[in-house]
Amino acid sequence: MQRTYMAGEAAIEKKWYVVDAEGQVLGRLASEVAHRLRGKHKPVFATHLDAGDFIIVVNAEKVRLTGRKLDRKIYYRYSGYMGGMKEITARRQLSKKPEEVIRHAVKGMLPKNSLGRRMFKKLKVYAGSGHPHEAQQPEPLKL
Repeated sequence: MQRTYMAGEAAIEKKWYVVDAEGQVLGRLASEVAHRLRGKHKPVFATHLDAGDFIIVVNAEKVRLTGRKLDRKIYYRYSGYMGGMKEITARRQLSKKPEEVIRHAVKGMLPKNSLGRRMFKKLKVYAGSGHPHEAQQPEPLKL
């Protein structure tokens, strides 16, 4: 009787990729990055395994939002104290911390459990065009 091959997490090869966010639409970029972080593009994909690759996103400050989202999209954070709800528009967030805009979009597309948190740690986002991961020899990824 033939059994179905199920790869273990140690057997899965994880590569490093660089994605240039310049001129990319935020949601489309985030969905493709989340897809690759989960490993859904690989034939050994299984929902209970972290089969995804490492993704480095550069030029986060040059990501595009369509329509009137720059002024109407609001990011919330809560300190836990009464009156501790803070809000910031997408335009302000892009000028202050552009990395957080991409991180927030990708995190919402990953599973909400310990496996999703592990996948999220493989995402590296940088506002400018440089990154400190040259030693991993990342390949450019065209989306």
